[in-house]
Amino acid sequence: MRIGILGTGNLATALATGWARAGHDITIGGRSTAAAEAIANRIGGTARPVPAVAASADAVLLAVRWDGVTEMLTAAGGPTGALAGLALIDPTNAVEHGVGVLQTEPARSAAEHVAALAPGAHVVKAFHLFPSQRWVTADAGPVTVAMCGDDERALDVVGSLVRDVGAVPAVLGDLDRVRQLEEVAGFVIGLAFAGVDPQSAIPTLPR
Repeated sequence: MRIGILGTGNLATALATGWARAGHDITIGGRSTAAAEAIANRIGGTARPVPAVAASADAVLLAVRWDGVTEMLTAAGGPTGALAGLALIDPTNAVEHGVGVLQTEPARSAAEHVAALAPGAHVVKAFHLFPSQRWVTADAGPVTVAMCGDDERALDVVGSLVRDVGAVPAVLGDLDRVRQLEEVAGFVIGLAFAGVDPQSAIPTLPR
């Protein structure tokens, strides 16, 4: 597939690297042209200005901090329909650092905010629960990537990309359930910063 990456941080780099290894065509754009070019050179991808990243893409990853979502989507042409019809992967965590409290409006999710800024895009929430290092560790065990989205084809596309980095996709539901999934990130972050292993707080199903 042709995958556009919006962002040049750790998660953007890790997933771009994993997908490039799986044979996908990667295009990267970010606020730093030099950073985008450095990543593209390292993985064998292409660096382009942010407004051109979605051109000819099959899927786009929005991998920026929550406070940069509006700026990045606007630069990419989201409000004017440049991302319409594409699977738009949202791994953002709109949570207070070290605390885990959601920073979105009551009853509204980060993914719904992303969808409002990119009309026509098929937003899929995914990749928001694991640190970026998980996607570059060759000997890491299998994990499950929980996802939410409204479009079946977009979910299939993202599910395939999940498998390409060694994980298992699991669809929780439509975007109307995504805030519940985002709350899980707050739960995990809050426990982790309190020195508690989040896995110890989740029941293990008998095999």
